[in-house]
Amino acid sequence: MIPFYLRRLLQGAALVIASAALPLHAKPLTLTVMTSYPAEVTERMEAAFEKAHPNYRLQIIWRMPQDALPYLQQPKQSGVDVYWSPSPRTFNQLKSEGALRKLDMDFTGLPEMIGKTRLRDAENYFTATEIAGFGFAINTQSLRKLGIATPTSWRDLTNPQLAGQIAVPNPARVGFAPVLIDIPLQAYGWESGWALWSEITGNAELLEQGGGFISDKVGTGQLAVGLSIDFFIASAIANGAPIRFVYPERGGINPAHIAITSSTKKLKAAKIFTGFVLSAQGQSLLTHADIRKLPVRPAIYEKLPSDYYRPFTAAARGELEYDNDRGRNRLAVVSALFDHCLAYRHDDQVALWKALHTLEAAGKPQPALRKLLTSVPLTESAAENTELQQQFRHQQQGAEAQHPALRNAVRRWREATDKKISAAQQLLEDI
Repeated sequence: MIPFYLRRLLQGAALVIASAALPLHAKPLTLTVMTSYPAEVTERMEAAFEKAHPNYRLQIIWRMPQDALPYLQQPKQSGVDVYWSPSPRTFNQLKSEGALRKLDMDFTGLPEMIGKTRLRDAENYFTATEIAGFGFAINTQSLRKLGIATPTSWRDLTNPQLAGQIAVPNPARVGFAPVLIDIPLQAYGWESGWALWSEITGNAELLEQGGGFISDKVGTGQLAVGLSIDFFIASAIANGAPIRFVYPERGGINPAHIAITSSTKKLKAAKIFTGFVLSAQGQSLLTHADIRKLPVRPAIYEKLPSDYYRPFTAAARGELEYDNDRGRNRLAVVSALFDHCLAYRHDDQVALWKALHTLEAAGKPQPALRKLLTSVPLTESAAENTELQQQFRHQQQGAEAQHPALRNAVRRWREATDKKISAAQQLLEDI
């Protein structure tokens, strides 16, 4: 196999030859694309695009979503022509600010929805180019040693035999995790979902870092299961990690979108690049072993191996009912609630769950203790409060001063957690 860098060199030489064949006045036009994708994605897409369209060159600007928004809010949007990234909230914010141009293109073969998640903006200001699924990184050998079957549902993660064997990213610290936490809240209902998370985190090690950190924990056998998003695990598997990824029965996805900026002076080139990413060729590139994304063009899956996850098939079975639009506005509240009710005094809560599971295994059910440990100090209707959502969102985005309402909410949640732990400890003493 020819190394990727050598292929790039040969492709570059081919482009020089192709450019030389153009009229002297036809200097290749440079298109500026901002993205958060790693080099494995951008370099392959860039090489394929420039080979197919030798009269264009791509200038890639790398920015994480939290840095992309202020960059695109600068005069003339800092010269960016196309924004391409897995950050639905950023695209919605840019649309609300009039920073995007409607996509005037052919969407044949590109569905508007998958499950309950919209892939394309209702007014065509941005559209998905690929989707990422949430699920479980599994160390099969570790599970075999524990004598535990591979978990396929969120409820499977409450198995007491998995105590201390699960990695859960803290959504207040890890970028992809808020949606991960919200999926069971929608799937099982607010109170049942939080009860589920209370018990899962009672089995878990909470991580302040995500992505590769989770795959390392599971790949080295330190933990048997890690909750993550598929592309991080796919990358680890491609690099030899002895793990596999399981999409749960009631799952969810996160779309990555592409859009053309409203200030671009290179509209034709921007349309051509956008169309290329969505074309059969561009979508097929996303399935390369070093990338392994989930294309949004269903026809691509017809030629993929049988073990490649097929989200459109899963959606048809009713496995992708998570509604991203419904969940988006409350994610900051969900993250804060998790942080101050489950991550706060986590060691104490782990000990309480261990005690409860021991009693239950001995045939001594403790419904009062279980009810106490699975309680949540915020109703779903309160979590849907627009003002509260906005305040937590501003704090999440780096607001300098914390709003008094937020301080009061956090104080109440922590006090409720303190009382819950004290009451649970007292119940155990009285048994």
